[in-house]
Amino acid sequence: MPRTFYKFKLLLDENMPPRSKFTRLNSRYDVKHIRDDFQLIGLSDPAVYEVARKSNRIVLTFNGDDFRELAIKSQESGVISLSNNLLNEQIDSKLTALLSKSTPRALLGKFTVLTGET
Repeated sequence: MPRTFYKFKLLLDENMPPRSKFTRLNSRYDVKHIRDDFQLIGLSDPAVYEVARKSNRIVLTFNGDDFRELAIKSQESGVISLSNNLLNEQIDSKLTALLSKSTPRALLGKFTVLTGET
């Protein structure tokens, strides 16, 4: 039986490009940017995580090490750490692939690393 599509809610950290750079991700999932959509600038990492937790979003960030311990604190959010070596198009396709094969709760309460390796 095919898995039912789940529309993940994602939150791009301030260090991430605008969500318009990720066309596949935007067309399939609910993507918001902490700076561009919530107009929140200069928040500490725990504060960004709290915004994600309260809105049941998964944080997407380049500075994953700063979020590693936060990720496991709540089953209402999670963190996906992205390699700085990935191009926007690679991030778009790799994230879309990861999310499309993940169950709704698979990434919550977890720290997930996405690199340029296959």
